[in-house]
Amino acid sequence: MNILRRTLCSLALSSTLAACLSVTSPQVQAATAEDLNRDADHALQSLYRTNPMAESIGKKARATLVFPKILKAGLIFGGAYGEGVLMEGGRHDSFFNSVSASWGWQAGAESYGYVVFLMNDKAVNYLNKSQGWEIGVGPTVVVVNEGAAKNLSTSTLKDDAYAFIFDQQGLMASLSIEGTKISHIKR
Repeated sequence: MNILRRTLCSLALSSTLAACLSVTSPQVQAATAEDLNRDADHALQSLYRTNPMAESIGKKARATLVFPKILKAGLIFGGAYGEGVLMEGGRHDSFFNSVSASWGWQAGAESYGYVVFLMNDKAVNYLNKSQGWEIGVGPTVVVVNEGAAKNLSTSTLKDDAYAFIFDQQGLMASLSIEGTKISHIKR
């Protein structure tokens, strides 16, 4: 009886998650290279308008990885997906996806964007040569929130990468990029 109840609960949770993702993510379809480039440019400019520290860090960064829209949904089990662009020297260089899965006390759906400023060659080389970068493994990434941004200056930047999360919309209790895997995709 216990096994049947667990199986039914798992099936119900999986169905609910699939429904949440399908309702909240009509744009999870593969975007064209032009769409991704345009959306990444727009998202980066939007971040710069709302966060002057991000713009200062962006000017010092060796490369910038922009994920304009990540869609996340969950009910106990959750997942998030989005596609982005690596920009180096003002040009759109290559394309990546961002995938994460989670479980725990969670319910809801949301969308957000994030930008990772890669500050040195070590971080850029790791991203380009790895089979997928798991945030939390490899180069050091600092997620910058409003409090941390107030204490940063361009002369105190010592870490390999800085991530800014922006444009949150929806209803989800928590947000993090830890446990996220970033991998190359072709466009």
